[in-house]
Amino acid sequence: MLQEAINHYHAILSDEALARATHEALTTGQREQNLFFGERPLASVLRPRFLTGAQYDLLRSGVGAVAAALQRLGDALLADPSLRAGIALTAQEEALITRDPGYPHHSAHSRMDTFLTLDGSSLQFVEYNGESPAAIAYEDVLSELFATLPAMRVFAERYTCTPLPARRRLLDTLLDAWHGSGGSGLPRIAILDWHGLPTRSEFLLFQRYFYEHGIEAVICSPDDLATRDGRLVATRFDAAEPTGATEFPIDLVYKRVLTSELLTRYGAEALDHPLIRAYSAGAVCMVNSFRAKLLHKKAIFALLTDDALQDLFTSAERAAIAAHVPWTRLVRAGQTTYQGAIVDLLAFARRERERLVLKPNDEYGGKGVVIGWETTPADWDRALAEALQAPSILQERVTIAYEAYPAMIDGTLQIGRRLVDSDPFVFGTDVQGCLCRLSTVTLLNVTAGGGSTTPVFIVAQGATA
Repeated sequence: MLQEAINHYHAILSDEALARATHEALTTGQREQNLFFGERPLASVLRPRFLTGAQYDLLRSGVGAVAAALQRLGDALLADPSLRAGIALTAQEEALITRDPGYPHHSAHSRMDTFLTLDGSSLQFVEYNGESPAAIAYEDVLSELFATLPAMRVFAERYTCTPLPARRRLLDTLLDAWHGSGGSGLPRIAILDWHGLPTRSEFLLFQRYFYEHGIEAVICSPDDLATRDGRLVATRFDAAEPTGATEFPIDLVYKRVLTSELLTRYGAEALDHPLIRAYSAGAVCMVNSFRAKLLHKKAIFALLTDDALQDLFTSAERAAIAAHVPWTRLVRAGQTTYQGAIVDLLAFARRERERLVLKPNDEYGGKGVVIGWETTPADWDRALAEALQAPSILQERVTIAYEAYPAMIDGTLQIGRRLVDSDPFVFGTDVQGCLCRLSTVTLLNVTAGGGSTTPVFIVAQGATA
């Protein structure tokens, strides 16, 4: 049914006038809604990602089981410093995880980056963004826009398309954390990240959404924070409405800034930063907390797939890990296991280059990723040597998902094959909503400059009511 639905959508676009009208409506809508990543429109294709109900159920069950395993693993990491050595926390990160944030999940909201094939036969995870997952607001508003496109209106005459909004779940997660940590009423929120980022357009979408729900929210940078009588305040900020206030008292930080960047920016003085002082004193609620760092490191997949740690997990969690999480190891000299056999890790990495990927342990946006099957043996050896100097992981190649997508290129409709990832948003251990990114190159990441975003809909036969 899914391939038939996709074929029907593409057939609709064979009407040149309708295809052009769809492209123009998408272009205009993105401009009006500020759906841009920096200077680039989020969506450059004319079709959303379609999933069947069964595929979405597979995402929800598989991701949910692994998320539950990650929570157990996070508990074990907190209790065992020797186990934490396996994710290579820095000394400052060790200091930050000591405080209980006041709510139960190490990552209150997160995102699992996966490849789900068109036929649903393969679902494999490649990364877990446990710290500051982006794109929830982008996907919600893109879904609203796509639902109005001319091609989608014609498509809805034969198929039902159900969007997967997640902004409400994110807001509920923030409020649950606020109340769980002892807050009452509605908090005053700071959306926190650096100035001048391409994601600012999403911060504005969230700020408007919070405002529509009666919540004051400002956008500010860590450079703008101070403490006044023990309370965290923003001394410079962008408010939803004009204000003469010179300071904004903060109850809850919606933390989009990465901990690694925060620590790098302020160096040896980082632990004395107003945000960290207020958090450590329990003067502010922060989502996600610094404990999300336990799960955000890419080496977390090395612990999930470590034969010696499988007793931490339930049978259902072990089955999900085996089915969906690729073999991963922190790069270091010595022996490890692969498919039950003992191997020398570096010798194995050199021998099996064409089935492996190298990734920095704590980067994003595709930075530093080396794809073995697209790299010469000499360059791979150099990358391995560099990986021994800074925490990095080796990960086994997964089955990549591909689909055909239509785009208007130089005034002509073209339908071409693209890599497709499916990245469900996770709240605690529950999935709600999904990011989809498309690319014509192997390194599938919008931050890295390659590709398009498109919203995700559940599709079923029968016209939309």
